Amino acid sequence: MRKILIIGAGQSGLQLALGLQSKGYEVTLMSNRTADEIRSGRVMSTQCMFHTALQHERDLGINFWESQAPRIEGLGVSVAAPDASRAVDWVGKLDGYAQSVDQRVKMAGWMETFAQRGGQLVIHGAAVSDLDFFASRYDLTLVSAGKGELVSMFGRDASRSPYDAPQRALSVAYVHGMGPRPEHPEFDAVRCNLVPGVGELFVMPTVTNTGRADILFWEGVPGGPLDAFQGIKDPNEHLAMTLELLKRFLPWEYARSTKVELTDANGTLAGRYAPTVRHPIGRLPSGGLVLGVADVVVANDPITGQGSNSASKCAAAYLASIVERGDQPFDAEWMQATFDRYWQTAQHVTKWTNAMLAPPPEHVLNIIGAAGQLQPVADRFANGFNNPADFENFFFDPDKANAYLASVTGQPAG
Repeated sequence: MRKILIIGAGQSGLQLALGLQSKGYEVTLMSNRTADEIRSGRVMSTQCMFHTALQHERDLGINFWESQAPRIEGLGVSVAAPDASRAVDWVGKLDGYAQSVDQRVKMAGWMETFAQRGGQLVIHGAAVSDLDFFASRYDLTLVSAGKGELVSMFGRDASRSPYDAPQRALSVAYVHGMGPRPEHPEFDAVRCNLVPGVGELFVMPTVTNTGRADILFWEGVPGGPLDAFQGIKDPNEHLAMTLELLKRFLPWEYARSTKVELTDANGTLAGRYAPTVRHPIGRLPSGGLVLGVADVVVANDPITGQGSNSASKCAAAYLASIVERGDQPFDAEWMQATFDRYWQTAQHVTKWTNAMLAPPPEHVLNIIGAAGQLQPVADRFANGFNNPADFENFFFDPDKANAYLASVTGQPAG
């Protein structure tokens, strides 16, 4: 059977490794950390996976935490007024529930499963020189490590990357002890809180090593009041800053957060990166080719919560392309076609995410406002997080937005 090397043990690399393993491929997975180091390490991400991405995991039988993770049945949006009151507040219901599993839990568990099933697991931080040595020994080498030296092999695609600098300062805290949500105590939802000109706060229920938790995730406009976490090393100081900003800008979320504590000493994260689409094929010094995976080649800002969803969809698309290839060579033409297959999905995520980073135009404000009065609008917006392609039909173009809102209200488009 064909031999495949995967560098990087995140959502996409591990999902793809387990999928290929189940199809009988001889898979080697390289990770720079052991499962135990991942499990006990710093949180790696925020993540809320919607129905389609979760189904890819179910299809492989690797949805091990489905019964433990909270069922997220809605997605809510609030907009803060200048006086910190709520100008807009609504929640859309998801057609299929979403879930969040701390990636420390999931990646460690999947890595152990891969090894238990006979996969070759190599704990080693790979450099380009390592790949040059290894790649000739495998039929296909995939790079799924989204940070570090290896990413430099994949050139930036300027035509698909409108931003060359970070558009948000990111800050994450995993907490226990949030109070019940008074707006809809009977079901869980991801809540998106928008503070115009300042940034966004996302609150999402999750499951971590210590059970149910909530993620408090600030996205701050660089240089603004939310860009306050650089240089904070102490996790308790990080949490204190998170809560101070909540109290100032989003008092309704602060009211639920007065008794929170961090899930663990590694439950905070801060950073920033420029959203970037890269060319998918990397060329090694020896001339060998490697294929980039997920956020190695399409790294969007997390403002639309699509990172782990896109990674799952990328792994599923690549798995199908590899299996369909049979015994034919994994050449440059095939690599480009394989990425293009994923881009059919990813392009909608990139377009939507980049739009959400910019100040919203009037027709988008109209949609967000209308969702507060029209449940079908709220529901459609919420389900766009599962299927971002639908935003093409009503979100980007003012005429389409007006026509859609008119169709829901029964009024002529104005």
